[in-house]
Amino acid sequence: MINLVKKAQENDAEAFIQLMELNKVNMYKIAKSYLHNEEDAADAVADTILTCFEKIQSLREPKYFKTWMIRILINTCNDMLKQKNKNFLMEEYVEIPVEDSDRQNIEFLETLNKLDQKYRVVLILYYVEGFSVKEIAELLDMKEVTVKARLQRGRKRYAEQVDVKVLYAGR
Repeated sequence: MINLVKKAQENDAEAFIQLMELNKVNMYKIAKSYLHNEEDAADAVADTILTCFEKIQSLREPKYFKTWMIRILINTCNDMLKQKNKNFLMEEYVEIPVEDSDRQNIEFLETLNKLDQKYRVVLILYYVEGFSVKEIAELLDMKEVTVKARLQRGRKRYAEQVDVKVLYAGR
């Protein structure tokens, strides 16, 4: 990925497109966790891609591209939330036939969406995106202790949500 970043910094449009293709699904998941709306999430991703394209030469260390890109995405989502100044309701999901692995991913994301945003974002960044506690702290401008606490509380609340699902499924 570092080679793609370096090429993109040298105005190689194809390399930049490849970078975005590699990251667009993860960017969408993060944006959706913030905005709770498919259209707004897509807008946030599009805005982030444009900003990255315009500013990729300003990235000093290519190895930090993903962190840099996610930080831009989070800032974009926060700006959108400030502009709208309203609460987003959780979206209802339409039942569609899916394979077991897809169903597990959907159930995982549905359960995550029931958590407070402060826990959901940290859990997604840690478990889905693979960022370390230190990287998450830098991305979200908070202390590592806070990230660890949110991870712990988020895991607990997630487990409680899963137990609730199991109880309802048993009836």
